[in-house]
Order: sequence, then C-alpha cells, then structure tokens
Amino acid sequence: MVRFVDTHAHIDGEEFNADRAEVIARAQEAGAQAIFVPAIDLPSSQRILSLCQQFPDFLYPMVGLHPEEVQADYKEVLAAIKKLIPSPIIAIGEVGLDYYWSREFEREQLDAFEKQVEWSIETRLPLMIHCRKAQNEMVRLLRHYEKELPGGVFHCFTGNEKEAAELLQFDRFVLGVGGVLTFKKSHLPEVLSAAVPLNRIVLETDSPYMAPVPYRGQRNEPAYVAEVLRKMAESYGITPDELSKHTCQNVERVFGFTSFFSSPSSSQS
Repeated sequence: MVRFVDTHAHIDGEEFNADRAEVIARAQEAGAQAIFVPAIDLPSSQRILSLCQQFPDFLYPMVGLHPEEVQADYKEVLAAIKKLIPSPIIAIGEVGLDYYWSREFEREQLDAFEKQVEWSIETRLPLMIHCRKAQNEMVRLLRHYEKELPGGVFHCFTGNEKEAAELLQFDRFVLGVGGVLTFKKSHLPEVLSAAVPLNRIVLETDSPYMAPVPYRGQRNEPAYVAEVLRKMAESYGITPDELSKHTCQNVERVFGFTSFFSSPSSSQS
C-alpha cells in the first residue's frame, strides 16, 4: 500500500456530518498518514480545532479567512481568528485571493491576505494559499515578502507551465495537486512532468469538492488521494511508491514535520 498525506481536506464540512468517522477510517485504510484541515472563516477555525483534538496525530488544523469569505467586517473577523493562533495549528489557511465571481471586495481581500501573510512571517507557520483569477495580484503581493516567507502550498494548482514556473520562483513553496489531474481533458499531466520537479509538489483532495476519476461528480473524500497519486506517478514515469516517498518528504519539509511520514513507528517532533 502506498502512503500519502491529504494536505487539504474540508473534513469539518456538513457534507461529512453523517459519516465523518467512516470517511477517516477509509482514508487510513487507503494509506493516508494524515489529513490537513483548512479553515475558511471564524466558525470553521473554531470547529476545526475541536475536531482535530478528536483525532490526534491524524487530523491537523489550520486557521484563516478564505478570500470568498471576506466581507465588510473582515478586520473584526481577522482579529478573532488571530487569537486562535497560539493553538497547535500547522499553517495559516486557507487564505489568498479570489476574483472569479466578483471584485466587490478586491481591496479588502488584498488587505486580509497581506495581514495573514504577515501572521505567517511572525509565527513561521506556512501558508495554505487559494488563488483564482488573481495570480498576478497574488504574486505581486508575495514578492514584497519573498525573503521572509517561511513557505507553504499553492493549493489546487491547475495552471500551465508558465504559471507553474512563476509560482515555483518562491522556493520554499510547493504546488498542491488534486483530482483535476485525473480528468480526461486535463493538461496537468504534461505540465507537471515538464515544469514541476518532484520536490515541489504535494497531494490533496479539497474534499468534498473535485473528486478524481472514477469518482468524478460524487462527494470527494481523502481516501481518493490514492487515485491522484497513481495518475501523478504515471505522469512522471515513476512508481507510486517512489512518488509517495517524494510527496511525503515534501510535506515534512514544508510543514515542519521530522520523519513523521517515513516509517510507521516515527513520531512528530
């Protein structure tokens, strides 16, 4: 069995209320060593901290304000979320910019993102970054802090070779890739093999969204990372075991784990 980490799963969502324990058990049976759980707002940040305490050493929490959740009261929300940061979180996320639907809160999104980037620098916690239709603005902001950034993940990468190269200029960051890789018309297999080194990529589901083939259209869940892993190994022309080793090592490096995913008997330091 190959081993993997789902670096991005909204396992706290209501979509899992009826069978969350079973979903987690299936992930473990499929080879998951851990699931990283991003927040999107204050309630989810609080909820995730509580949930991860119920599954210690397997679910790991993040806190943050998602760009689509940025509203007029974002400063008050950020102040409340920041108070949670002394908790045992592994990253600031899910944060970033999203102008896909609207630019109504463009200025507020930029300000909220910048403040959370500053949290990352202050705490040395990595960033889990969401970006949609805003890569130019995101890159421009991050370049101001490039030397200070501790690193992180550009979540849900679906771009081309040029976009990959631009993101990989931030040398402590990796690209998070999920189910889109398996879609019939996806260009990602070619992009990854041509432009993304094996030490710059991690696996994710973004559960419950974007399930991979053969589950496309269904609720996604962390066990399905195994399908992404197999397709990615095929794209790079290596075995699933080899890819598993590379992606787990990348998780260790970015998130500050020491030999946590290397052997069954290892532990977090």
